[in-house]
Amino acid sequence: MKVYVFGGTGTVGTPLVEALAADGHSVLVASRSPKEAKQNIEYVDAANPAAMEGADAVFLLSPGGLADQYAVLKPYLDQAKKIKPTKTVLMTAFGVEHAPPEAPMRKLELELLDSGLPATIIRPNWFMQNFNTYWVHGIVSDGKLYFPAGIAKASFIDARDIGAVAAKLLATSKYSGEALGLTGAEALDHNEVAKKIAAASGVDVQYVDVDPEEFKKMLLGAGLDAAYVELLSGIASALRDGFASPITSTVKEVLGRDPIKFDSYAADYASSWKS
Repeated sequence: MKVYVFGGTGTVGTPLVEALAADGHSVLVASRSPKEAKQNIEYVDAANPAAMEGADAVFLLSPGGLADQYAVLKPYLDQAKKIKPTKTVLMTAFGVEHAPPEAPMRKLELELLDSGLPATIIRPNWFMQNFNTYWVHGIVSDGKLYFPAGIAKASFIDARDIGAVAAKLLATSKYSGEALGLTGAEALDHNEVAKKIAAASGVDVQYVDVDPEEFKKMLLGAGLDAAYVELLSGIASALRDGFASPITSTVKEVLGRDPIKFDSYAADYASSWKS
């Protein structure tokens, strides 16, 4: 197949593209900075939805850092309706089904499911990779994992598993019309996460349960858009209230293997937390 991947150079898109290429598919990687093509992979301008033309399957994800994902992805969803791919996979977020229909990600889901396209929605839980990207500065600078989670647990998922699941779903008619929650195989609180990162990296890491309002100030101070900060704070609040703790069997059902454990993730990314 020829598969169009929006966000193909990101945390989920990178392993997805690798999995598709390894399975022999041709991949159109939508990127803001297109690179030179290589075997099975062609880079196209992410700002041009028409670059989707000719794709047999389409992967769309809600981009990070932006609050109104509907406004961003609407032109790409419209283009998918025009070309009618054999499969469309949309990535949103764990628990989006509980949001009101006018919420951007939920609005995207409903429009896709009502489009008549063969489509599957995947809703991954919090990424393990957040700890080596978004929250890495505090760990490296002063050995602290700052987050307003209290003692709540979350079934963190490795982004490599998300990419692998998406690759399988793009190549099959199974699960069409369904929305699948994706999680890891275990639920951990942030104290447990800090200990696992410390064990893997050799760095003394302590979890600090930040006040939610202080968390907002930290995000704004890091330069994040105010509307996105409100969105992220709301999702963090849901985690704190226990809504990120359920564990699903979807990864194992789709891939035929258990999800990547946090210990394995921490071992693979240990160098990220060393100054």
